[in-house]
Amino acid sequence: MALLGAMIKTLMAALLAFGALALPARAATFSMKRGLNLDQWTTWTGEEKWNDPNAILPYPEWRKFLKEDDLKALKDAGFDFLRMPVDPSPFLSDETLALRDDLYASVLDSARMINRAGLKVIVDMHLIPAGGNRKIGMGQVMDDPGTFDAYVDMVRKMARTLSNEDPGQVAFEPMNEPIVDCDGDGTSLWPERQKKLFAAARSSATGLTLILTGACYSNAASLARIDPKLIADDNIIWTFHSYDPFLLTHQGATWAGDFIRYVTGLPFPLTAVPRAQLDVALDTIRARIKAEAPWTRRSGMLAYLDEQVASMDSDDKLLGIMDAPFKTVEAWAKANGIRPENITLGEFGMIRQEYGNGYVMPAEYRAAYVRQMIARAEAHGFSWSVWGYGGAFGIVDAFNGDKAEPAVMDAIRSLP
Repeated sequence: MALLGAMIKTLMAALLAFGALALPARAATFSMKRGLNLDQWTTWTGEEKWNDPNAILPYPEWRKFLKEDDLKALKDAGFDFLRMPVDPSPFLSDETLALRDDLYASVLDSARMINRAGLKVIVDMHLIPAGGNRKIGMGQVMDDPGTFDAYVDMVRKMARTLSNEDPGQVAFEPMNEPIVDCDGDGTSLWPERQKKLFAAARSSATGLTLILTGACYSNAASLARIDPKLIADDNIIWTFHSYDPFLLTHQGATWAGDFIRYVTGLPFPLTAVPRAQLDVALDTIRARIKAEAPWTRRSGMLAYLDEQVASMDSDDKLLGIMDAPFKTVEAWAKANGIRPENITLGEFGMIRQEYGNGYVMPAEYRAAYVRQMIARAEAHGFSWSVWGYGGAFGIVDAFNGDKAEPAVMDAIRSLP
């Protein structure tokens, strides 16, 4: 009888374990629906000035320009949360040793300022490439074990800084768009590194929701390669980013590769104008490539342009491209018992104007794109945050204190 009783207990435990695996995970403590990414920096203060409190504080830099009324206006427009990019590089620089405590305190104060405006906040550690006016960026963190360890320690300290905040109002994202594992199956380095970042954050902030992602710029396919069971924690929201189709969303961006800089003047969708007008725009792009691109790349660029246009030259094709990342993430979430409310589209958007480039994307195209992406996200039950407040992709501000056209914000205000 004792043996039979033990067998029954073992069977019951196995059934309970199976049920736990089959049921969706609980919702995270932090919930959100519609958000906006704030600016990371605007004046690009060089590292040589990071030891000057007047240059670097308050932090992040948007605090020098935005007031609580500006944040309240975002709530009135229909947003319920803001994603607050924080450049981690100053926390890793010797220039800020005397100001570290002030920097952490300023990030905390910035999060509280957003909460006071009636908005939730994701504190997003947002690495960018090094170079020019900064020594440490994504490449150094990913390529040098010592620098990665310093980054992990910074994540631990930032989580500790935020640990006493209301977990319904503040969430923490340890790393934005990791540039690693972009080759092969995408799981050789990032899963173990993310586990270290998660452990550092969770050891300091036991109650906060943590925002985790896949490798290689947080694309959907990389998220789908992550095994979420490697991180046994229900208080997680998983994020992915999508700017598809890149040909249309990044027109003229000189920093986004050697092809897209030659592309301007394409409408969204491509069917928004008569075919003859589209052909004129395409011929202008082809002429620019032939005149300005390296001769070894011209034929490849021209062929790529034609291939990309053919892939989205009808509304059905275009919507298929835009919806593909959402379907990928949805299938992964269902397979792993992750609720839709624990998935967020952390970034999407369409460029307004590359700095220094005279071409400005017509506002109606940007609004149409944002409406379509929001529709995709909400149809799948995912929250979203558009990029971004100002700058090249700005939906509120443009450059040099100018305001962006209101079309995108009007589209968001009109959401049911």
